[in-house]
Amino acid sequence: MAKKRTTEQDSAFHQQLNAKVARKLKAQGKVNKTVWSGLGMMGLVGWSVAMPTLLGAALGIWIDKNYPSSHSWTLALLMLGLTLGCMNAWRWVDKEAETIRKQHENHDE
Repeated sequence: MAKKRTTEQDSAFHQQLNAKVARKLKAQGKVNKTVWSGLGMMGLVGWSVAMPTLLGAALGIWIDKNYPSSHSWTLALLMLGLTLGCMNAWRWVDKEAETIRKQHENHDE
């Protein structure tokens, strides 16, 4: 014949079970958030580099077409746009890395 559990044992068991479920749900939420935020960040970084590059090239083409000169404004402004886009993307990624680092420090304390 099996022993009957007391109310205290049931309560302790439920607390342990609830704690495990809460940890598991929290871990699953972080995985989903990380995957989606990672994909979103890739898109953001791509656009933050591509847009200034394309705008620089478009402006350079327009200047070269309307105001011909001995050097290529298209190439110069394309490189300027690419440089600005890379600097913008670097700033954004660095900011996100700092936020993640702070969250980990706060979680460890």
